[in-house]
Amino acid sequence: RCQRWVENCRRADLEDKTPDQLNKHYRLCAKHFETSMICRSSPYRTVLRDNAVPTIFDLTSHLNNPHSRHRKRIKELSEDEIRTLKQQKIEEAFEREQASQELNESNEQNTVSEEGGEEQEEEAVPLTLEERENKDYLKTLFEILILMGKQNIPLDGHNVDELPEGIFTSDNFQALLECRINAGDEVLRKRFEMTAVNLEYCSKTQQKQMLEICESCVREETLREVRDSHFFSIVTDEVVDIAGEEHLPVLVRFVDDSHNLREEFIGFLPYEADPEMLAVKFHATITEKWGLNMEYCRGQAYIVSSGFASKMKVVATRLLEKYPQAVYTLCSSCALNIWLAKSIPVVGVSVALGTIEEVCCLFSQSPQLLVELDNIISVLFQNNKEKGNELKEICHSQWTGRHDTFEVLVDLMQALVLCLDAVSSDPAVRWNNFVVGRAFVLSRALTDFDFIVTIVILKNVLSFTRAFGKNLQGRTSDVFFAASSLTAVLHSLNEVMENIEVYHEFWFEEATNLATRLDVQIKLPGKFRREQQGNLDSDVTSESYYKDILSIPVVEHIIQELKDIFSEQHLKALKCLSLVPSVMGQLKFNTSEEHHADMYKNDLPNPDTLSAELHCWRIKWKHRGKDIELPATIYEALHLPDIKFFPNVYALLKVLCILPVMKVEKEKYEIGRKRLKAYLKNTLTEQRSSNLALLNINFDIKHDLDLMVDTYIKLYP
Repeated sequence: RCQRWVENCRRADLEDKTPDQLNKHYRLCAKHFETSMICRSSPYRTVLRDNAVPTIFDLTSHLNNPHSRHRKRIKELSEDEIRTLKQQKIEEAFEREQASQELNESNEQNTVSEEGGEEQEEEAVPLTLEERENKDYLKTLFEILILMGKQNIPLDGHNVDELPEGIFTSDNFQALLECRINAGDEVLRKRFEMTAVNLEYCSKTQQKQMLEICESCVREETLREVRDSHFFSIVTDEVVDIAGEEHLPVLVRFVDDSHNLREEFIGFLPYEADPEMLAVKFHATITEKWGLNMEYCRGQAYIVSSGFASKMKVVATRLLEKYPQAVYTLCSSCALNIWLAKSIPVVGVSVALGTIEEVCCLFSQSPQLLVELDNIISVLFQNNKEKGNELKEICHSQWTGRHDTFEVLVDLMQALVLCLDAVSSDPAVRWNNFVVGRAFVLSRALTDFDFIVTIVILKNVLSFTRAFGKNLQGRTSDVFFAASSLTAVLHSLNEVMENIEVYHEFWFEEATNLATRLDVQIKLPGKFRREQQGNLDSDVTSESYYKDILSIPVVEHIIQELKDIFSEQHLKALKCLSLVPSVMGQLKFNTSEEHHADMYKNDLPNPDTLSAELHCWRIKWKHRGKDIELPATIYEALHLPDIKFFPNVYALLKVLCILPVMKVEKEKYEIGRKRLKAYLKNTLTEQRSSNLALLNINFDIKHDLDLMVDTYIKLYP
């Protein structure tokens, strides 16, 4: 960037200077920058944007002025000269402030307020030595806290229970303070040189207060970009345990100044068991604490674990009542079939999903177990090596998040059970006690007939939505045409519901065949049998029991859930994807976005000209040159050089882009979710902190230490 500045200034004499020299010895007037290059959105400072380049130059005026042809060259100053100049400036500023203060004090005596009393004006009083030292001290504390957050160092050190009575040991925060003192930090040394060794330098309360300010300032940097963008969507991830308390991770989607769709983590929200209370707190945190205007929210999605789905649906409903344009959608990072399975309010389904996760987790943690499983798959599929190799490849991935998870599981069942049995009864004792114990428990869980029936029924019911869900995570054109195929999917599921007796008979037969291969007894669940012991008239068969308790509720729930998640508004929004030129091309440029774009009319800069603008947009791509390819995604369309000539189209694409169902095209802009997963994976539950987590996940966000110190002094004078 320094090189660009030098070139634009036409200063050939500076081309051999290093960026460090240019930064230290040369300055450029702000008049050479476009106003758009200067960031004035922060009330605390005025700075250039990161990509600012000087472009405003009058390179001809000097030709008419003979005296300006011999330009002065700026002298390079030594380090000592720079220090002297800085000191002179500070002293001059101090003298001016003192003179100004004396003048104001004399003027204030003659100033009378409108109420008739004396009014004192607040002036910037120079800091005393004690105040300056206190600010430097606080800045050091904030530096250490930010370092701990970025490097994922927990605040606490040794567990108190681990230490003998009467022994004092520093926590991690105090240890870093002591390290800086020993390294020669004068500010800290002066502060603590007379403090007893076994006293805390900074109390837990003060650490918590400072961490909250760090978290707030770092979050504000992201939220400022969100507000500049206007429109956004809210996405939550699965409930997580933070130091013994359940929290909901919250992410925000928006299009930044560079037209890139980003998904950023903005914090944790304490989880409430009562869904109505959760909805109230969720709304209050986003609007009051974080300062986002929900009137600009255009989408909401909730990825949840089994058992939490119904509560988050209440949150979505309450937000929709207040903000009808905050469309409730699926999230692009979760396969539709997995999302539907997790939302089914049947205990057996929740138990089965938990078992599947545990099996996948056990194998992913042990490469030796995977080798053992590969060997068993090779034996079982020796007559179909292609299928065997495919299953081996799937086993080495996170297969529990696939669209066809239940098909894969049914194919793998025999191999998984044989492998777990071999591990739990291995005479050679090749495995540690933990692996053997888990293998025994999971083998018993997999060979429970209740589990087998559940996964077979889920496999068959969700086969109707598999292709539909896969298209929703595909290209933009796939998503557009998937919206049109929903009617056919619902028609198929309704037909299943009307003929559930016949369908269930086939499904139950498949489950009994699988159970027979695994040598599993076909029986009713033990809990149900115990409840029916005193009922002599009970003639409930396994087949009829699972039809009533599983097949019917699952099919009914999936039909209703599809209708809820793909509401009329959601489908209208997806129909607007015909704005993307590649989709237009597939429709032979015979599209009618005006009808579907009505819901976003108030979001457009010039709604009156929408019809004419859409006509021009279609003509532009219909009569393009032969060598010009049609943009295939919203991302490509937003980055077109002439998109600014279509302001309504740009606004529509921007709003469609942030819908949670749309895929984030560039992986680097979806980094928030990946860093969140990494933090949770790498940090022990009891060492997790919602404040430090935000600093760790957003480690590359700029932070203003002076702002943090000033905020702290104001809040805790």
